[in-house]
Amino acid sequence: MNLRMTEMVAPLEAVQKARQLLEDKKVMGMWTEKLDDGYSNLRILSSADQTEAISDMLSEKFSSVEGFRIMLLPVEATIPHPEVSEEEGSAKEAREEIESPGRISREELYTDVTEGSELTPAYMGLVVLSTVVAGTGLILGDVAVIIGAMAIAPLLVPNVSFSLSATLGDLELGWRSLKVNAAGFLAVLAISIVMGMLFTVEPGADEMISRTMVSLKHIIIALAAGSAGALAFTRGASASIIGVMVAVALLPPLVVLGLLLGAGYLQLAVGAAILTFANLICINLAGVVTFLAMGVGPRGWREEKQAKKSTRLAITIWFLLLLVFVVIIWYWGQFDVQALLP
Repeated sequence: MNLRMTEMVAPLEAVQKARQLLEDKKVMGMWTEKLDDGYSNLRILSSADQTEAISDMLSEKFSSVEGFRIMLLPVEATIPHPEVSEEEGSAKEAREEIESPGRISREELYTDVTEGSELTPAYMGLVVLSTVVAGTGLILGDVAVIIGAMAIAPLLVPNVSFSLSATLGDLELGWRSLKVNAAGFLAVLAISIVMGMLFTVEPGADEMISRTMVSLKHIIIALAAGSAGALAFTRGASASIIGVMVAVALLPPLVVLGLLLGAGYLQLAVGAAILTFANLICINLAGVVTFLAMGVGPRGWREEKQAKKSTRLAITIWFLLLLVFVVIIWYWGQFDVQALLP
């Protein structure tokens, strides 16, 4: 059971009212501590999927109080350990008292996503390294090296944050995610083009040709990858393995595109370009739909109205683009890619 400690700092009177408000809400525990200058701290131990409802309730009642602040802390373990039967019973009772979305809070989700969607030297460094490793593996035909590149590719979080920005109607996060995605994609493409110009590229190699022969099956893989990435974040689970799955859909075909362009195989590069952009569309479409299905949304009704418009627009655009690429993929499938080999 994932546990969280919600801490509310406010004047003593507000903390006392908050405690009374939560007395019958079946949380796992509450403790009050006096602070300096007339402030107090209310600690609330609960399951992770209760934290959003608790923070929303407290924010609605006390956000206008001077000095009010909520902090959310992960709890690795608690002693004594909750009994399984008691845990299940308390969770059931909590859902009756506190509306539980079955996921971590939007604040925790937002923090997890935004922390990894910044355009930093570390991000660009991982992009460069993963591209060099993937390009080398593709040129050598070494599957193990290609998998290693996908393990370090930081492509998951910017795409998840872009989907989250559409779900929340957060334009600032959307532009930031778009810039990070664009910078990463352009860096991968530029480096792989240079590698294609410098090294001998064998376009008929299995690892190369497989990423130019596009079919509708690739759409299923990309949709699953995007949904899994968003779901991993909403559950507060480790996204490292899911990140590899997203990288499978994005990094190798993009590197193959650059290698083929650099080596002068322009017709074959079309197939890699189709696969790359179709996968990108599927990942973002699946991410938005998954966030929507998990009930992720803003707190206020004004933000909710904007978010609904943003979500509908995003789903419509991604879905129409997907339909266009389904037609393109079908049309590309009529060609004999093997005949394009030198």
